[in-house]
Amino acid sequence: MKVLKIWIISILGFLPFGGCSAQAPADRPICENEKFDKTVEGLLSYTVPLIGVEELHHSPEGAYVILDTREKGEYEASHIPGAIYVGYKDFDMDRLSGVDKGQKVVVYCSVGYRSEKIGEKLLAAGYLHVYNLYGSLFEWVNQGYPIENGADESTREVHTYNKKWSRWVFNPEMKKVW
Repeated sequence: MKVLKIWIISILGFLPFGGCSAQAPADRPICENEKFDKTVEGLLSYTVPLIGVEELHHSPEGAYVILDTREKGEYEASHIPGAIYVGYKDFDMDRLSGVDKGQKVVVYCSVGYRSEKIGEKLLAAGYLHVYNLYGSLFEWVNQGYPIENGADESTREVHTYNKKWSRWVFNPEMKKVW
C-alpha cells in the first residue's frame, strides 16, 4: 500500500495543475484591443502557425485558400470575402476536395479556438501550409476589413456566436447578430 501511495504521489507531481495554456510565440500577431488579445492568447494552444489579419488582408488575391470553420448559420450571416465554408461540428474533409494539400490555407472562426482545432485536423491529414487567423473574424471586423453574407453581398452584420462573445467586436460600424 505504501508503494502505491508513493507511485500515485510521484505521478501527480508530473501532472499540470491550473490551466494548461501553451506559451504564445514571441512573434505572434497582436489584436488591437489589449483585453481581446489576452483572451485570444489564453484560448489557443499554438499548435497551428498563425497569420495576422493585416497580413492576410494585404496578401495578393489567391495567395491563400480561406476556410470558415464556424457553423453554417454564422457563415451565412457574415464571412470573410471568398471564404469557403467547412464547418466545425459538422466538419467534413470532403468540402476540401478542390484544395491541394500544398496550397496555403488560412482557417478562421470567431476568435481562433475552433479554427485551431480544424487546422490541427488539416495538418494531420497532410496539408502542408495551414495558418490560423489570429483573432479571427472578430479582429478582421475590428480592423475595419469587409465581410459578406451568404449571398456574397457586403454586410455590416457580423455573427458574434452569442451575446457573451459579442463584447469582443468593438467596431461601431458593425451590427452584432447571434
